[in-house]
Amino acid sequence: MDPDGGDTAKNPTAPAGAPRASHSANIRFLARSDQGGRPDGTQVMVFRRHAFIGHMFSDGISVIDVGDPRHPTPVAFLANPPNTRSHHIQVHDGILLAVNGANVWALARFARQKDYFTSSLADSLRGQSGGFASGLRVYDVSRPAAPREIAFLEIPGLGLHRIWWVGDRYAYASAHIEGFIDHIMVAIEISDPARPRLAGRWWLPGMWQAGGERPTWTGRRFAAHHAITAGHLAYGAWRDGGLTVHDISDPAHARLVSHVNWSPPFAGGTHTPLPLPGRNLLVVADEATSNNCADGLAYTWVLDVRAPHNPVTIATLPTPNEEDFCGKGGKFGPHNLHENRPGSLQSETLIFATYHNAGLRVFDLSDPFRPKPAGYYVPPPPERLVDARPEAARVIQSCDVFVDRDGVMYMTDTNAGLYILQYENP
Repeated sequence: MDPDGGDTAKNPTAPAGAPRASHSANIRFLARSDQGGRPDGTQVMVFRRHAFIGHMFSDGISVIDVGDPRHPTPVAFLANPPNTRSHHIQVHDGILLAVNGANVWALARFARQKDYFTSSLADSLRGQSGGFASGLRVYDVSRPAAPREIAFLEIPGLGLHRIWWVGDRYAYASAHIEGFIDHIMVAIEISDPARPRLAGRWWLPGMWQAGGERPTWTGRRFAAHHAITAGHLAYGAWRDGGLTVHDISDPAHARLVSHVNWSPPFAGGTHTPLPLPGRNLLVVADEATSNNCADGLAYTWVLDVRAPHNPVTIATLPTPNEEDFCGKGGKFGPHNLHENRPGSLQSETLIFATYHNAGLRVFDLSDPFRPKPAGYYVPPPPERLVDARPEAARVIQSCDVFVDRDGVMYMTDTNAGLYILQYENP
């Protein structure tokens, strides 16, 4: 290990001029792209040798040619209507689904980032109407460098947040619909991508304000983040509202199987529920939502889901400790997990996770009761800040990761663009 933490012995072929990682092990740098001058990135999907990247602040989607992962080339940008984010996307078999919703950081003037995570979306954007698109936008990306819009499903409200779709008849999304205080779960029929339609919805009791419901919680945010499906079950993340399991045998009428919540005593922010169906396990990342660990550490949990009506926590993934990440600035802790999509690397023993200022992490889950670190890469600070949020710090804030079948990892960041890395299994 070199004095600055860069594991040069395990990265002997890093290209000349590569950024010097703050810490690394078993991961090799291949390239970095500023995404055509829009270095803010959120969800990334790779299809036919092209990376599709939804943005946090830039209203649209970037397309990067990654046919040679060492030389990524921006080839297209899909612009959204003003003040409209498409930060989360799904790509399958030549179709791209993109959420459309209010760019909250442009429209709401938060005094602190924490305010976004402790208030309902309706409260955060009270008084805002129009000026952005709300719904699902569909593109034909059979020619990845020349996407073509083929449909827009308007869903009146403040917009969609995240979505899950792997080519089935239904996509599952979190959507704010008029009359609700925040994002709820919806099923959208995609059997004809040119004619998507809203098919079903489900919410936590207390969210349907127009129906006379009132929340029983204060100072916390109960809101659907997204669901991931496995067979006839859907696992839903609800931020401070915890985790749900649904029977989706009839997707238009999802049936609640169980609901668990570990907040309190833990901080909440339940974000990504990754099923490992071959092992009856579920890995759940709680998003770190406070700077400098102000609300305590956030964790990634391992659950035994053999009995879907009674999910049981059996372990947490190890917390990175190469330096004082809580004192480093920005957020420290989980954000997202590689979601084992068809066409990507699908592993039920290796977990790939982004950890904000602790970069990208790989964990070995061979023994689910004793997860172990298997690799990590912490990039240096970004060259500049494009983060429009208050209290933003010039530190890495790794956001999302997609891993291809060869172990090439595509990692986005709020400010630093796209990192392309190679996992080297020791």
